[in-house]
Amino acid sequence: MLYYLFDYLDQLNFPGAGLFQFISFRASMALITSLVVSIFFGKKIIRLLQKQQIGETVRDLGLQGQIEKTGTPTMGGIIILSAILIPTLLFAKLHNIYVITMLLATIWLGAIGFLDDYIKVFKKNKEGLAGKFKVIGQIGVGIIVGTILYFSKDVQVHKRVDADYKLQADESFVTHEHSASKEENVKWIKTDDMTTTIPFIKGNEFNYNWLMGDNNKSYGWLLFIPIVIFIVIAVSNGANMTDGLDGLATGTSAIIGIALAVLAYVSSNAKFADYLNVMYIPLAEEMVIFIAAFVGACIGFLWYNSYPAQIFMGDTGSLALGGIIAVFAISIRKELLIPVLCGVFLIENLSVILQVGYFKFTKKKFGEGRRIFLMAPLHHHYQKKGIHEAKIVSRFWIVAVLLAVITIVTLKLR
Repeated sequence: MLYYLFDYLDQLNFPGAGLFQFISFRASMALITSLVVSIFFGKKIIRLLQKQQIGETVRDLGLQGQIEKTGTPTMGGIIILSAILIPTLLFAKLHNIYVITMLLATIWLGAIGFLDDYIKVFKKNKEGLAGKFKVIGQIGVGIIVGTILYFSKDVQVHKRVDADYKLQADESFVTHEHSASKEENVKWIKTDDMTTTIPFIKGNEFNYNWLMGDNNKSYGWLLFIPIVIFIVIAVSNGANMTDGLDGLATGTSAIIGIALAVLAYVSSNAKFADYLNVMYIPLAEEMVIFIAAFVGACIGFLWYNSYPAQIFMGDTGSLALGGIIAVFAISIRKELLIPVLCGVFLIENLSVILQVGYFKFTKKKFGEGRRIFLMAPLHHHYQKKGIHEAKIVSRFWIVAVLLAVITIVTLKLR
């Protein structure tokens, strides 16, 4: 909202109002504001939750330090969501299609998580919202996001091609004033097809419509939307699984957010996109403001969520964090990088799937269930081995940083 005010003031030549035209300035302000909201207002929310006796109920799984966490305030995801939404509303262009998409996904997934926590805390039902209703809600997000990204004419990419490239029916040549390359044999085309990035492969662009065949390109949404749904469910559940130790999901999400910020910035800047030979995504620069608020919210929440945690995010936060990461990556056409970037979430998810699957298989075959890990998700396996949770979290963060660096390197590694 402040953008529109200062844009008007800039037209009146008000001193300093032109700063709001710079993405770097607005992203910095979003980051600072999210930190202020999460740190300073977070304490008040914690006190309110304590006053209302909204505490975590912990099952005794024989893990070190677990029982001591009983009664710790939960539903702290409210802090994260507030610290994301407020700066975005203040500093982003609210008519931008990508901002609208991210706000819808954030509110929707936050509401699902909040309902789950509400049932657990106030209705005293440890199971919370039934799993099928969570999945239905996540499918709803996937359908909305997939539909917007596939059908909106504001969603498009500009790709570098050779000068002799033959245009398709839905393509046109375009020039950029801020192009880094002056090569005569290089041109840009504008297209609204669903092209995405394949990591580690030369000529790393892939069009979902291609899988439908030349005669069925108009039905590409039948493939794209289910893929979006799958990614949203997988990543949001992965973040939910990871939220088992103090600061683990929060810190990992912040690291992932920083990597996404870099990818969004280079993809939304014609000069950097030209230099790195990646797809240029017009209008996506506003995503940098959103992800800056996301990173600030995670870091600010970590102030209270690091060991020993003063508050837990609950499903209100974990489902939203994972879903936001998924939708953001899809929006900047980097969803195929998710297995690398979100490797911590992936291995946590896989550890549960493998544990349950192997247990059922061995029980059926040998009459007695066997386990791969001492306990799943994976972080509990290391707890069972006697490693302190603070050390487990810090090592998982190190792995997340390594994966984030590898993800960014894929911009040039092909």
